[in-house]
Amino acid sequence: MSKVYYRPIARTDTARSEAALPLAGGWCWFDEVEWIERGGTREVLPASHLPEDVLERLTTRRAPVAGLGMERPRIMGILNLTPDSFSDGGLFDDPELALERAEALITAGAEILDIGGESTRPGAQEVPVDEEIERTAPVIATLRDMGFEAPISIDTRKALVADAAVEAGADMFNDVSAMEFDPEMVELTAITGLPICLMHAQGLPETMQDDPNYGDVLLEVYDYLEERIALAEAHGISRDKIVVDPGIGFGKTLEHNLTLLAGLSLFHTLGCPILLGVSRKRFIGEIGQAPEARNRAPGTLAVTLAALGQGAQIHRVHDVAEIAQGLRLWEAMTIGYGEGDEA
Repeated sequence: MSKVYYRPIARTDTARSEAALPLAGGWCWFDEVEWIERGGTREVLPASHLPEDVLERLTTRRAPVAGLGMERPRIMGILNLTPDSFSDGGLFDDPELALERAEALITAGAEILDIGGESTRPGAQEVPVDEEIERTAPVIATLRDMGFEAPISIDTRKALVADAAVEAGADMFNDVSAMEFDPEMVELTAITGLPICLMHAQGLPETMQDDPNYGDVLLEVYDYLEERIALAEAHGISRDKIVVDPGIGFGKTLEHNLTLLAGLSLFHTLGCPILLGVSRKRFIGEIGQAPEARNRAPGTLAVTLAALGQGAQIHRVHDVAEIAQGLRLWEAMTIGYGEGDEA
């Protein structure tokens, strides 16, 4: 028999049916699911048809990530300490500018920072470990010495870089290779007990956009993340320490990205919070007619709001002030004005 998937049909309307179930303990609810048979049919069914284990995974409140509750959306501000990132390369690779930018992101509304020293844009080349450590660890350490209290995520594929970041004060790992690039990330994550985001990418940054190819991109990305979660659990990393990211733009065409975004709620079935990184991506520029990456905040906000409607919990963005403003209005209309402010 073909593998079966269950995608909750997320809703946010205040008028709920008697059969409404909370989605991941958050702001969305569902009373129907899309039943998907691999290579076969798709059918909408009442949520009451769900197997018990799937029902539990879909409705259970997600554990906090780096101290942040997942019952409301969270903004992750991007701080690239690189000379070549696709939209802000070279802007903050000076330590003083990096520190100013970190404070500005939090003031603008970010609740966690994602600090990276290696660009993973399409075509980017690998950065030596020592250089990546030198770019990231001193900035994290200085932030902590200055009394910076917000959670910090280290955006890296390399265990030595991640370890140095933890020593400096990082609270979370964000691995775009889902611990494949450097298998030592598995042991480090297990030993530290810190949360980790596992992202899907087809291929390495150098070549990932050459010819992305899938039979069914939504189900293949889901299967990959399911396998990586299983590997993590087998090595002592509990599921409540794992965040998943479908990897928009990482080895995907415009059509692949749109398919993943349309079916985003499927990833709740993995039982982990969802992190979404769409900020200023190329497909936003193509569809939104914004060739310059810095002009894609409106498109980023549009995609973010759509993802909020499917219950995605963490949103990794460059334009924090703009996205935070949009999120506040969305929360006021969906969750309730003044009701989304708890930590």
